[in-house]
Amino acid sequence: MKHLPSRVRRFVHSQVHAHWRNQPIEPGTVLYESFSGNGMLCNPEAIFRELLATPDLAGLTHIWVLTDLRQYAATVREFAGARNVRFVRHGSASYYRALATSEYLINNATFPPQFSKRPGQIYLNTWHGTPLKRMGYDIDRGALGTANIIRNFVAADYLVAANSFMAEQMYETAYKLDGIFRGRIIEEGYPRIDRQILDTDGVAAGRARLTAAGIPLGDRTIVLYAPTWKGASFARPEDNIDQLLDDVARMTARIDTSKYVVLLKTHQVVDALAADRPGLSRLLVPNDIPTNVVLGLTGVLVTDYSSIFFDFLATGRPILFFAPDLDDYSGTRGLYFEPSELPGPVCRTIDELVAELAGIPATDRIPAEAAARYRAGQQQFCGQEDGRVSERIIDIVFRGNSVGHHTRRVRSQSRPSLLIYLGGMRSNGITTSALNLLNNIDHSRFDVSACFSQGKTPAAIENQLAINPAVRQFPRVGGLNGSAIRQLTRRLHFRLGNTRRHQVEPLQKALWDDEWTRCFGDSRFDYVVDFSGYAPFWAVLLLHAPGSMRSIWLHNDLAADAHREIRGKKPMSRNLHQVFDLYEQYDHLVSVSPALSTINRRKLGQHAGPAKFAFALNTADAQRLKTSAAQDLRETTRDSETGITPDWVADLLADDKVANFVSVGRLSPEKNQARLVRAFSIVHDATPTTRLVLVGDGPLRGELESLIEKLGLEGCVILAGEQPNPFPIIAASNCFVLSSDYEGQPMVLLEALVLGLPIVTVEFESATNALPPGFGMVVPQTDEDLARGLHAFLAGEVRSGAFDHETYTRLALEQFYTAIGVPVPTPVQDTPRTTGD
Repeated sequence: MKHLPSRVRRFVHSQVHAHWRNQPIEPGTVLYESFSGNGMLCNPEAIFRELLATPDLAGLTHIWVLTDLRQYAATVREFAGARNVRFVRHGSASYYRALATSEYLINNATFPPQFSKRPGQIYLNTWHGTPLKRMGYDIDRGALGTANIIRNFVAADYLVAANSFMAEQMYETAYKLDGIFRGRIIEEGYPRIDRQILDTDGVAAGRARLTAAGIPLGDRTIVLYAPTWKGASFARPEDNIDQLLDDVARMTARIDTSKYVVLLKTHQVVDALAADRPGLSRLLVPNDIPTNVVLGLTGVLVTDYSSIFFDFLATGRPILFFAPDLDDYSGTRGLYFEPSELPGPVCRTIDELVAELAGIPATDRIPAEAAARYRAGQQQFCGQEDGRVSERIIDIVFRGNSVGHHTRRVRSQSRPSLLIYLGGMRSNGITTSALNLLNNIDHSRFDVSACFSQGKTPAAIENQLAINPAVRQFPRVGGLNGSAIRQLTRRLHFRLGNTRRHQVEPLQKALWDDEWTRCFGDSRFDYVVDFSGYAPFWAVLLLHAPGSMRSIWLHNDLAADAHREIRGKKPMSRNLHQVFDLYEQYDHLVSVSPALSTINRRKLGQHAGPAKFAFALNTADAQRLKTSAAQDLRETTRDSETGITPDWVADLLADDKVANFVSVGRLSPEKNQARLVRAFSIVHDATPTTRLVLVGDGPLRGELESLIEKLGLEGCVILAGEQPNPFPIIAASNCFVLSSDYEGQPMVLLEALVLGLPIVTVEFESATNALPPGFGMVVPQTDEDLARGLHAFLAGEVRSGAFDHETYTRLALEQFYTAIGVPVPTPVQDTPRTTGD
């Protein structure tokens, strides 16, 4: 209940947003947002002021987003008499109205997850600097923080790049827009740098603003200290204000304070931490004064890893780099340039910095050892900065005139594009199979993207981090836009099993089309694949991919899954029947083995024609498996909080001549571990030097514990629980056993084959494809027959050998390509040879 007010507010805002998204776009309205409303700043501010001064665009209405109208009262007062300028508070009802109905949208960061560009809106994203620090996928674990950024980028009509380095390294590479972004990149320089080119009146006005803010400038030259934020998260920066104060004090102590003053400009995300500190009032540059105006007033810039230095290069004035934590920072976040490439001295200690600082005022020139790098940097990063960048961008965006301007598409490529929904990202067979597929796909042949719901559990995060780095990720954040009535109608259709109506009813189709755009912007994919096949929401959403060939996976005997009972309930029945209702709208229904395809075609044929049913074997990632299996079992099973390793690990690793049987899977009815425990009891009575390890967890754990106790097997049957890395356990065992009532193509059998274990499995309908010829033993589904199979292993009668995983994987991949509808390449015909007389 304590969260009720915030939930009510979110609901009200969502309904306001939904209402205005159904109203006409307001022609000639421009919405500006900088750093989520943290002031009238950066590139949007420069474009706004240039638009105000442009006669042929005087009819525009300008709406600025601010987090707090009282905090930025001076900005509001400046335009109090302007009838065509108004302000809205970030996150308010007025904000969502403006976001939904403005014709032009200009942002230097990202709009919130609720944002979805409407037809008729033009979105210009300027970002907020040429990157020195690594960005996006170029950072270790960087994919975890890209969701809303990439979502905004692919929705944009225009992306502003200050220079070609920013376009290529940040947009196309670090955020993987190469091959997916359908808008245009504008390489005309950076609008905000226009603001630092000041005439005499501009200098006087800027200095007056600093003085009015309580900074005693006098006629002294400004030395601006502008470090970037520090910490592990942009949303939770480190509070290092005391250190910054100490740095400023030591700089101040070593310069002639009658001629120079050291001011501090903190990063946007740190400003809130600094603004209320009384010790900073006489040296902190207020956040509502545009940074580039301050740069235009600055004589010397001192920074660390901030992109601010790229802007300052345009002034031709000295830059010093103060980087005491360079080694740590380079090793964690990482930089695009080596210190030796930076356009100024790099100082590791405060003493080095103040020595350099003391020398610069004597000459007011670039230090000689950095002069060549400085000139090269100006040419590479500031070649377009002539004070008229905003004019050119306005010409492109507002007049639609690209002639004579530097705009371009992203680097072209001819690879077919493929989007795969990976499922819930839990540690299970589907996730493993999906990750294997992403590792095995030929990325030189296909442009691959993956989508899934952004997860917060440790398992979901680890699985996301395991996605092949060549894959572009679209984690879903936020939720569906739409009125309460449309949302209720959607839920009723789902509950009543009428999911197919998402394509029939115009309002429902619009709801889902909008959600596709919210998640994927203007992206287009040649092929979309629901690799899970269990989630009705995603199965519907992928059907709204414009112009795509659509496939959905069937990992199991899904009719059996739908009727499976656990404690008198059928937990999967409703969801699966909702998915079944969509089969006729998919192009391909892909099972994971030929036998399973036959089963699903027979049982689910009423939902789609027989020609739609296809198959593709799961792929194996042998290298990952073997690397994981080689890890120390004592370490992989050690409790992260207590540091304790379970007692059974020592037993499993002991050279005690005990034969270890292992099985991996969810402890649920269809896996039927109870049958395996009973069969093992028969074997153990005859051969006491045996042990059974069950890896996994699930609803039947309690029943299995009771069965183990009843049969007196507490010392020799181990319930190992769910393991993030089960492969060292498999590798330490002697025989893999599967006791399921039904399966598709079990990943666990494929993994056991790669690791070289003999296999005993009970027979199920698709078992004919579960094991390759010459491997393992298949026995009927009875306790006695399964016990016979275990006895056969002990007698050396279960066949095993070297599994050719490379040939298998090549076959499985070609089956995958065929199953989703990729045309088979036409073989090149040799020219017939002719012989002369």
